[in-house]
Amino acid sequence: MLSRQHAIALEHATGSQLDALCEQAAGVRDTHWPNTLTYSRKIFIPLTNMCRDTCGYCTFVKHPDSGQANILNPSQVLASVLKGQAQGCKEALFSLGEKPEKRYRYAKDWLATLGHTSMVDYLTEVCEMVLDKSLMIPHVNAGTLTFNELKQLKNVSGSMGMMLECTSDRLMKKGQPHYACPDKVPGIRIKTLEDAGKLDIPFTTGILIGIGETWEERVDSLIAINSLYQEYGHIQEVIIQNFRAKAGTAMANAPEPTLDDMRRTLAMARLILDPAISLQAPPNLAQEYPHYIAAGINDWGGISPLTKDFINPERSWPQITELASACEQQGYALQERLTVYPKYLQAGERYVTKALHQAMPAWRNDGLAVEQCIDNTTFQGVAHG
Repeated sequence: MLSRQHAIALEHATGSQLDALCEQAAGVRDTHWPNTLTYSRKIFIPLTNMCRDTCGYCTFVKHPDSGQANILNPSQVLASVLKGQAQGCKEALFSLGEKPEKRYRYAKDWLATLGHTSMVDYLTEVCEMVLDKSLMIPHVNAGTLTFNELKQLKNVSGSMGMMLECTSDRLMKKGQPHYACPDKVPGIRIKTLEDAGKLDIPFTTGILIGIGETWEERVDSLIAINSLYQEYGHIQEVIIQNFRAKAGTAMANAPEPTLDDMRRTLAMARLILDPAISLQAPPNLAQEYPHYIAAGINDWGGISPLTKDFINPERSWPQITELASACEQQGYALQERLTVYPKYLQAGERYVTKALHQAMPAWRNDGLAVEQCIDNTTFQGVAHG
């Protein structure tokens, strides 16, 4: 794996040096994730768009005074889940703002009408409902959580996630994107990742690039993630997400990462991270499929045939047929995976509870989904799970 010193020295790699770096990263990918790139067919559920944090690049979060703040009720959640199930989706991804009830009376009162005092308890209820009334598996993106909250949610979700974003406390200072955002304190986010490791939760994390961090801070963030994996083994995938400027935010005029910056970061990540960790780049934030494949990714993350990316609503999902064609042109087959990666599915009940194993959609001997959906067309394979 790439040392910190060598990773930092790659900051200005360009031209033939960058091409060679990407070729090296792609070689690692081909050794450990050969022939196939994957994606997860999902329904995205924005359980609440209220949050006690106000990040400088976010348009997802709505203030109670905006008239747009909401919490979905169980009927709304189930309706979306069943629509997604009808289109071959197997994962219900819950995205939500962090702890709005701790900042806004409006959120607290709304939760009370739903019979709860915390978003985590309400999230647990709707995850249970999804498992009881559909064939889909919840994946939970609830931000920072305590050990007990993680333990509670493990029982009702196949996997969980939280972007580390960056380990630098500097981004918490006034004028920086995480100023006055209590849940973006790096130490708290690291603690959530660590506790998830202690609980053997299949976990997704990653870094957000272009928000004012330095190259060295990117390197250190990836090293921190890899160290957690080396200790606990629970991080199934890492996302390298490129910042996209949005009108109406504090960072509306901030420069976005260039293609070379993404290639450089992806390749560097592939060479820092343990090869067993899946490397992902969002396909809707830049349609640079051949370049991302050449830089060493092996996964495209969640793609929905039904719901938009609520975090980046201006960026539509690619058609699966389009993505499959791009992969094929580079010599790879696009295959649908489940929310839990094969390694963790095949480890018995260490990472996935018995009840969730029983609820999991069927998987093949290689751990990928038996039912392979290309848009609205379904292909069947041989079941294992």
